[in-house]
Amino acid sequence: MTQNKTALKSRWLATLAASLFLGACGFAGNEKPPLPQMAYVDLERFQGDWYVLDFIPLFPERDAHNGIESYRLRPDGEIATTYQFRKGAVDGPLKTYHPVATVVPGTGNAHWKMQFIWPFKADYHIAYLSEDYSEVIIAREKRDYVWLMARQPEISPERRDALRKRIGTMGYDLKQLKVHPQQWGEQD
Repeated sequence: MTQNKTALKSRWLATLAASLFLGACGFAGNEKPPLPQMAYVDLERFQGDWYVLDFIPLFPERDAHNGIESYRLRPDGEIATTYQFRKGAVDGPLKTYHPVATVVPGTGNAHWKMQFIWPFKADYHIAYLSEDYSEVIIAREKRDYVWLMARQPEISPERRDALRKRIGTMGYDLKQLKVHPQQWGEQD
């Protein structure tokens, strides 16, 4: 009986080890390459307003319209952020969030930790920034959220398509990418 138990235990352990090994191999094949990241971001130039054009949204912003993310460099080196949008429609209720970002040292100012709720900080990579600082793609290593933003509420359809393709090459599922409606009247 002891030999049967030992043999059974050995087979069970061998099956478990094989399953773990095969599972790890399958998981390793699904890993994505590191995100592209800008070599250097001039925080002074990056400050100001950015219109959200396309995104894979966080839960609170799923039905956002006229979203603008604004950055202001604080004297302590952190980045004060204001994210405002209209909930549900361009004339819907105004929602405002005030996260604070901290630049990760040694990243050329291109990798931030964004804090919405203490003590949690979210991954925030400036994965693409146009030379003239007019367009930006903010991405996350997990490829769960992404934001395409510009200094203006509209860009050409050709340019938008090119930036969407760039997001796809980063490993994002473009079927999840949504248009963030921007509709501004003269009074706005």
